[in-house]
Amino acid sequence: MAKPRAIRTAHTVATLRAQIQQWRAAGEKIALVPTMGALHAGHVALMTAARERAERVIVTIFVNPTQFAPTEDLSRYPRTLEADLVKAEAAGVDMAFVPDVAEMYPDGFCTTITLTGPALELETAFRPTHFTGVATVVAKLLIQALPDVALFGEKDYQQLQVVKRLARDLDLPVQIVGVPTVREPDGLALSSRNVYLSPAERATATSLHRALNAAAERIARGGQVETAVEEARAAVCAAGFQLDYLEARHAETLAPVDGPDDGPIRLLVAARIGATRLIDNVSVPTLT
Repeated sequence: MAKPRAIRTAHTVATLRAQIQQWRAAGEKIALVPTMGALHAGHVALMTAARERAERVIVTIFVNPTQFAPTEDLSRYPRTLEADLVKAEAAGVDMAFVPDVAEMYPDGFCTTITLTGPALELETAFRPTHFTGVATVVAKLLIQALPDVALFGEKDYQQLQVVKRLARDLDLPVQIVGVPTVREPDGLALSSRNVYLSPAERATATSLHRALNAAAERIARGGQVETAVEEARAAVCAAGFQLDYLEARHAETLAPVDGPDDGPIRLLVAARIGATRLIDNVSVPTLT
C-alpha cells in the first residue's frame, strides 16, 4: 500500500488559494470536506469518498461559532486538532485548512445568508440561527477553495439539503455530494457528540435508529405515514428521550408528506438524552 502523502496545513485563505492555484495549474481536480474537527470514522468515509472523486483533497477544520446559539455547546465542543491531522493524513488528505475565527470573521464582518425552503422547520424550530451560520460559513469555504466537489454526511440530512440548495441558488460551480451515514455495529450514527453519552445513555441511544427503521418499514409496506410516525415518537419517548421532533418529509424539499405516494420520503429525528442532543434519519425504501 502506498504511503499517504504528507498533509499540508493552511491557516489563511491566501495560503489555501496559493496551493490550490498550483494544483489547478497542473490540471488536478479538487475535493473539499468541510468539518468542525473531532474527526471519527464518519469523517474518514467522507475523505475516502473525496479521494475517489479528485486528485487533491482538502479538509477544513473549523468550529464555527455562528452556528451555535448562546445556550449551546460551543465551549464544550471537542477540539482534537493533532489527532485530526493524523487521521486526515492517513485518509490521503493533501491539505487541512485550519483558520481561526478572525480569519473567517474579521473585524466588521456583517454579511449572512437568508434561507427558506429546506431550511424551514425541523432544526430551525429548535435552533433558529443554526442554518444561517452553517450556510454562511459553507458559502465562504466553497468560495475560498472553489472545489470541483464538496462532500457532506447524510447524518446531518437537513444541512445537506440546505447546502445543495445554497450551491444551486447561488450558482456556485461545485457538485455537492452526500455520503451515507456511518454507524456503530448497533446502529448508532457516529457523531462527535457521542463522547458526551454516559454508558447508560449510550445503550439507550440506539433506540433512535430502531424507531426510525420500524417506521420506515411500516410506511414502505403501505402503512399510514402519520400512524407510523406517532408510534416512532412514542417509542423514542418511552426509551427516555426528550423529543424535539420526529417527522416524515419529502427527501429533497423537506416539505411535509401525507402519504407514501408523496415521496421519496425521509424520516428525521432530533432528541435529547441527558445533556446530549442526537439527530438521525433514514430513507423510506421502495419495496417491490
